[in-house]
Amino acid sequence: MAASERVRRWLPLVATLVAVAIGVTAGVWQLGRGAEKQALRDRFEQLARDAAVNVGPAALPVRDVELRKVTARGIFRPARTVYLDNRVLHGVPGYHVIMPLDVGGGMHVLVNRGWIAGPPDRSRLPEVRTPAEEVEVGGVALVPGRRVFELSSRVTEGAVWQNLTIDRYRAAHPIAVQPFVLRQDTPLDDGLKREWMAPDFGIEKHYAYAAQWFLLAATALIFYGYAHVRRRRAQKEPL
Repeated sequence: MAASERVRRWLPLVATLVAVAIGVTAGVWQLGRGAEKQALRDRFEQLARDAAVNVGPAALPVRDVELRKVTARGIFRPARTVYLDNRVLHGVPGYHVIMPLDVGGGMHVLVNRGWIAGPPDRSRLPEVRTPAEEVEVGGVALVPGRRVFELSSRVTEGAVWQNLTIDRYRAAHPIAVQPFVLRQDTPLDDGLKREWMAPDFGIEKHYAYAAQWFLLAATALIFYGYAHVRRRRAQKEPL
């Protein structure tokens, strides 16, 4: 048998094995990612039942507070506010208002105070009512900006930003801030809306992707088996 003939005979099997290996490997990886996200959601639900962590001047490791309920008492510093653009609520475009809360000792907590509609004139920023006295706010500690895809390199224009990261804020504002954002849940008479959606951990997405990869592997096997049976039958048929 010529070498080229042997290659033609073995090529379909090799291609099938490669497709099966890729499908199974990718499917198992997606299952693992789904399990990780499930564990994260379980942790989030457990932490939601725990007592809130009080945030003060001492810097907190993010691993100790992420996804936990937290409270902080201090004074808002409106001059260092960031407006996160293109936040839509009930079909209305607006901003999320990120404002540092001075908790003493030179330390601040970035607070996502909520949503406000954008004015018709985009050259102006909306007016945000801010209490001048000390307040206590509570909510969930979240780490912003993870795995964010940005369409433009112009991610900040003055106080209007497309997305927020702690490092980006620290670079723009020379103040000490905790390594998370407090997503405010407590009410304040400020006109801001705090209709937060439950976190989407993407668990179902990973399981759906896993099913697609396993289906690809199964399809490759079935197609090879069908083609192999047809070839064997063709070889046995009399001329």
